[in-house]
Amino acid sequence: MAHYAVKLYQRIPIRLVDVELEETLEIADAVGIYAYDAYLIRCALKYRAPLVSLDRNLVQAAKETGAKVIEVKR
Repeated sequence: MAHYAVKLYQRIPIRLVDVELEETLEIADAVGIYAYDAYLIRCALKYRAPLVSLDRNLVQAAKETGAKVIEVKR
């Protein structure tokens, strides 16, 4: 199963993008999360892309900011 998951992961296209630090920190402060989580939310908002996460706190924070979210159920 782990090998299958790695193969699926390797098929995900990854693109490096610039994200404004000030807006990221404002999100972190507004919803009370770490900056690295806010960075993911800022990326989703900036590029109008859904945030996919297993992290319930991150999903909730993203929803509070108005970001599109795809929740992964365990």
